[in-house]
Amino acid sequence: MVAADKGTATFSDIANSISAEYGFWLDDAFASGGSAGYNHKRMAITSRGAWESVKRHFREFGKDIQTKDFTVIGVGDMSGDVFGNSMLLSRHVRLLAAFDHRYIFLDPDPDPARSFEERKRLFEKPRSSWADYDIQVISPGGGIFGRSLGAIPISPEVKALLNLTVEEISPSELMRTLLQADVELLFFGGIGTFVKASTEPHADASDRTNDLIRVNASQLRAKVIGEGANVAITQRARVEYALRGGRLNIDFIDNSAGVNCSDHEVNIKILLGDAERTAGLTRPQRDELLRSIADEVAALVLRDNYLQAQALSITHLRGVHLLHHVARLMRQLEKEGRLYRGSEFLPDEEALAERARLRLGFTRPELAVLLSYTKMSIYDELLSSDLPDDPYMEEDLKLYFPTPLRTRFAEQISRHRLHREIIATSVTNSIVNRVGITFVHEVKDRMGMPSSNVARAYVIAREIFGLRALWVDVEALDNKVAAEVQYRILLECGQVLERGTVWFLGQTHGAIDMGALIKLFGPGVRQLAEGLDSLLADTDLKLRAEQVAALASAGVPADMAERVASLPWLPPLCAIMRIAYHIGAPPTQVGQTYFRIGDRLGFDWLRWAAGRISTDKTWNKLAVSAIIDDLFSQQAELTSRVLTAANEGAAADGSLDSWISTRRPVVARAEQLLAELRAIGEPDLAMLAVANRALKSIGV
Repeated sequence: MVAADKGTATFSDIANSISAEYGFWLDDAFASGGSAGYNHKRMAITSRGAWESVKRHFREFGKDIQTKDFTVIGVGDMSGDVFGNSMLLSRHVRLLAAFDHRYIFLDPDPDPARSFEERKRLFEKPRSSWADYDIQVISPGGGIFGRSLGAIPISPEVKALLNLTVEEISPSELMRTLLQADVELLFFGGIGTFVKASTEPHADASDRTNDLIRVNASQLRAKVIGEGANVAITQRARVEYALRGGRLNIDFIDNSAGVNCSDHEVNIKILLGDAERTAGLTRPQRDELLRSIADEVAALVLRDNYLQAQALSITHLRGVHLLHHVARLMRQLEKEGRLYRGSEFLPDEEALAERARLRLGFTRPELAVLLSYTKMSIYDELLSSDLPDDPYMEEDLKLYFPTPLRTRFAEQISRHRLHREIIATSVTNSIVNRVGITFVHEVKDRMGMPSSNVARAYVIAREIFGLRALWVDVEALDNKVAAEVQYRILLECGQVLERGTVWFLGQTHGAIDMGALIKLFGPGVRQLAEGLDSLLADTDLKLRAEQVAALASAGVPADMAERVASLPWLPPLCAIMRIAYHIGAPPTQVGQTYFRIGDRLGFDWLRWAAGRISTDKTWNKLAVSAIIDDLFSQQAELTSRVLTAANEGAAADGSLDSWISTRRPVVARAEQLLAELRAIGEPDLAMLAVANRALKSIGV
């Protein structure tokens, strides 16, 4: 049960008292938001979560709304939780107009500082309404008008703001005009459905009260929409607005922080209930502890909002390039009986063909729906596996809880009644937020492994490559570099994770011991990464230097630019360490030989050429991935053969050139073929397959 709003917290206390009376194991964790829980309005948690989405939308076109003024029209009033809190989250809000079920507020040229203080006063005033707003603060031509009026006079200032020519207007027509205004942010915090698709009748909105106010998505001119309220816009309208270039997510993404906060409260109370029974924690001490960690709980919740919105942005950025991949995922979810696309207003096959023709991908609202279904699918598979029972996952379990609880109640965290569910949720969120909604399904298809194995290999790669620290640094660049630069870096991280995940899946058969593999490969990979300059061939060093320069010119700090530019060479370090363990050679020697083979025999160039082939179609991606995988495997195998021959004295001086001299005929044939392909510039899949076979013959 979740009843965290100001008006319903009493019901939480009643429910919790009944739970305690019956000795139910949840005790007062049965219902969140009671007198000993978190008050969502006081924390402003739902509005702060929605604001993460709003800030991101603006950041993507280069505006920091925490430091620069921006115009807003809203639905709601300052006494409301979401609307009231949201309009206080930036001192640069220029609220031009708003309406609720009683009044219409107009302020055509607001002073941001004065209006902020007046909104704050109203928010703190019990049971306030727009009628309580100090008219002395309103700019000339503005005012507050009851919705019961027959007509509202329109001042010259409001005429100019809303591009009106009439002298007076009905309240319903004025509200329709406000919804269609040319404004930077349209923010919904009030109850009702105010926007439908142009193809929908009003009945589809299931909100007869607002039929006279509702507008079509095609009429909206706002640059960004924030959905603090539920179902303020129909899903078809969201898609229509997004296809026209509007920026929005979906209500359950924007306003999810309230429910997430309740989840954290309940799980923390379960934990502390155990501490009361076994560690001497008293109820007053528990309640004080809950209050003391409220800020960190909020930070953990908002982190989820930040990452989900970021995941949608990165996926949306790839647009039509992911159209077929996302469509294939959608069909798979349908096949599993999890999804019926018609009820979720997702594109049918005819619409998909039209999107492909127009070079359009899935919209953010559609991606949000698929993100949620994907997470549910992966979560169910992970929960039914033994992944949540792996000792290595205890760290992810601890990270769910605020810092003071991790050390003080580590034992209780380990035996938390819902520890398996928390771990499955945390891993699912990490995978989907970081490498996208299609990742698990595609890797499963590619490798024939269950989701639990994919998740294990993902965690191994994430830890060995140290990506958590890099992600934090990249996200610290918000409003310091262009959002697209950050997204390109995060996409590069995703590609490295995919490469690492696939590699570890290819090296293991059956059970995957995450802790053992991280311990085995982690230190060696990190050491090799620190000495990458001494390993890479000259061509690789030049390419990396160019990437460092490009990132630096985009504003990325020099040390981070070097780390990011080095990412493509991290997965091969795992193969280098495996060879070193297998043949007993120094990792540095193995690395130098490996990268020289890649440069000397054309493996690097062939992988680059393969990467240039369009992978918009799923089968193309599978074919390209297979060739790239094969080229990496062959390069590793040749490295092992060259070093083994050197150790056995089979090569005259132990060098690569000496080894090649013993294979001159087949090497010459491969070199000739590569020269022909280089002359072509961008070979196709068939040409690459032939080249791949030619290189394979070198090691036979």
